[in-house]
Amino acid sequence: MSGNTFGKSFTVTTFGESHGVALGCVIDGCPPGLEISEEYIQVFLDQRKPGSSKYTTQRREEDKVEILSGVFEGKTTGTPIGLLIRNKDQKSKDYDDLKDVFRPSHADYVYTKKYGIRDHRGGGRSSARETAMRVAAGSIARKYLTEFCGINIRGYLCEIGDLKVKNIDLAQIDKNPFFCPDEKLVSEIETLIDDLRSDGDSVGAKIQVMASNMPVGLGEPVFDKLDADLAKGLMSINAVKSVEIGEGAAVSSSRGSQSRDEITPEGFKSNNSGGISGGISTGQDLLVSISLKPTSSINKEGDTVNKEGKAVKIKVKGRHDPCVGIRATPIAEAMTALTIMDHYLRNRAQNADVISSTPSIPSKS
Repeated sequence: MSGNTFGKSFTVTTFGESHGVALGCVIDGCPPGLEISEEYIQVFLDQRKPGSSKYTTQRREEDKVEILSGVFEGKTTGTPIGLLIRNKDQKSKDYDDLKDVFRPSHADYVYTKKYGIRDHRGGGRSSARETAMRVAAGSIARKYLTEFCGINIRGYLCEIGDLKVKNIDLAQIDKNPFFCPDEKLVSEIETLIDDLRSDGDSVGAKIQVMASNMPVGLGEPVFDKLDADLAKGLMSINAVKSVEIGEGAAVSSSRGSQSRDEITPEGFKSNNSGGISGGISTGQDLLVSISLKPTSSINKEGDTVNKEGKAVKIKVKGRHDPCVGIRATPIAEAMTALTIMDHYLRNRAQNADVISSTPSIPSKS
């Protein structure tokens, strides 16, 4: 199986299955001298881990990370960093009935057709459990970006079902299990999740991510545009069905006089492009959002087929999130960090000696 590595200069290769012995990743290209500890990485993993509140899957995993290599006396050495998380709370018997049946809108059917074999326990390699390693790797990228570049990355839930955030207070994000910046919306989300559990159903969500204090010049003008790589990284997250940069899909109904980001000596007058022009960062805040579909594993009977192609009914048992978007914010932040980190190192390698006489435009975003 190919396609398990992300990045070019700062690369992350993940391995492991949902109900296997462990999950792991190898990070290559991290500069030496960065202070890293298991305790630091654990903070981010605890935000994503299952069973952290009654509103997510009740699979109880510590997600305790182990640093296997690449760190000596608390600092990165420049060699490959190996990270490992051992699975502790697998209940594989919950998936026995799915061995020969394909869950609708899951990877089961296409996985079987492509590889001729699949691990049916919790989705195996295609499970969202794999994203734990992305969060672990992303925490290292975030630390470097913050300490050496001053770049700060923050994400939050902006929509869940029909509920939309109206007031954004970033201080509220860590005060509730939904990463919601709108204090008044939290109780409505709690009611929605409780109703979904009772009904055996699920709902979709939208996550907004912002990277502030971005430098000018990250990204390439053709295939490796910063927004193209962001879209690839974020779209690779389980259940994500769309990625929007800046105003996103709304630009299709606007006029050029409205959507263009006019420039003055004092700064940009708007940021409809989300901090990226021509595939290259402008120095404004990077703005990106993702939309996630409702969880496909639900306790409502539906139609599907078995491996013989015969029609059968399906009702999925097990422990599943009524909304995968609830735990998606740390994952979206991680993929954003990994993308920016990769492009930062690539730009440093090629353009460290470039001198431009053009003054930098202040960011007002």
